[in-house]
Amino acid sequence: MEGFEQVWQAYFGDVYRYALALCREEALAEDIASDTFMRAMAAIDRFRGECELRVWLCRIAKNLYLDHLRRQGRQVSLETLPEPEDPADMEARFHQGEEAMRAHRALHSLPEPYREVFSLRALGGLSFQQIGGLFQRTANWACVTYHRARQKLRDAMEETS
Repeated sequence: MEGFEQVWQAYFGDVYRYALALCREEALAEDIASDTFMRAMAAIDRFRGECELRVWLCRIAKNLYLDHLRRQGRQVSLETLPEPEDPADMEARFHQGEEAMRAHRALHSLPEPYREVFSLRALGGLSFQQIGGLFQRTANWACVTYHRARQKLRDAMEETS
């Protein structure tokens, strides 16, 4: 049990921030993070070490969040549509007053997985490798999806300005 406490201390903050990036509700994020460690403790014998422990924990948190959405009767679309990459810096807009509110509204209007991938990268600081692992996809998929999300955000921001 002592080893599990060390895992909790090392990764709880990361799992909580990831859950918060998913749901944008502090109380729900805390519940998801706590439930993640309860589920991980029960399933630790199934951890095969094929990915980083942090990625495995975040994958559990993601599944718990999706379960929550299903219980609420909400659906998550995991579509991917091809769009060109664009190097503009959308992340900076999240730190500028009124522009930040418009950016947050635009972010929350994005379909999945764009909203989640953008949040994980821009707000959660996860690498493309980690994001790809959470979705059981490649780092390249995460990178492309992130850049498509940025383009969708840019388009949404231009429509509201």
